[in-house]
Amino acid sequence: MKLHSTIIGEGTPFIILHGFLGMSDNWKTLGNQFAEEGYQVHLVDQRNHGKSPHSDDFNYNLLAEDIVEYCQEKNLKDIYLMGHSMGGKTAMLTAGLHPELVKKLIIVDIAPKYYAPHHEDILAGLTALDEAKLTSRGEAEDFLKEFVPDTGTRLFLLKNLYWKTKDKLALKLNLDSLKNNVEDIGAALPAQYVFDKPALFIKGEKSGYIKEEDWAGIEEQFSQAELVTIPGAGHWVHAEKRKEFYKTVIQFV
Repeated sequence: MKLHSTIIGEGTPFIILHGFLGMSDNWKTLGNQFAEEGYQVHLVDQRNHGKSPHSDDFNYNLLAEDIVEYCQEKNLKDIYLMGHSMGGKTAMLTAGLHPELVKKLIIVDIAPKYYAPHHEDILAGLTALDEAKLTSRGEAEDFLKEFVPDTGTRLFLLKNLYWKTKDKLALKLNLDSLKNNVEDIGAALPAQYVFDKPALFIKGEKSGYIKEEDWAGIEEQFSQAELVTIPGAGHWVHAEKRKEFYKTVIQFV
């Protein structure tokens, strides 16, 4: 699958993968900062997200395969690979399956374990939004409030809207496929895949995605793993505490 990406700067290849229901644009500000430090930053839309192709098939093996194909197409080797949430799982599996491709790994607020489905309200809201005949972004935000009371999450989701015609808003993502495969978003990664190179795990202090009891399992699969907790941040740690996040990543790479 030919993934859409935005490439910024020149230097060591640095691929960044967004989370579930996100897109590469979410990382543009940080991408520009990393590019200024001498990296060629690849902000990638994963399948069924952003401007990348849609597919009925959606699981981590396919998402990892997409990244490997992307690297072959762009002739990228010894990459730095970073992913948030769902993107973090894609990054972990890519590194486990193809350790020769990845020089360093950065995982943002996710562990390789199983997570029960927890996006029901968001998916219900996006479904209702997709079916409604909305004519303005303000109207869309008011509509989504009923399902997603948190302003930050709502604004993040509304970035998926685009003008399909001059008077009709639509969603960029492949909502049907994501709903049909939602169980696969929380799937645990196979324990047999290991990555023995440097791996940085970054968690938000207020987030419950990486718990203390998860660390032993992480170290089994990622022998050089280190953990940094960013104070005051939740799951969207890179957006909530951008300066601290940037500094942590730059020190590692």
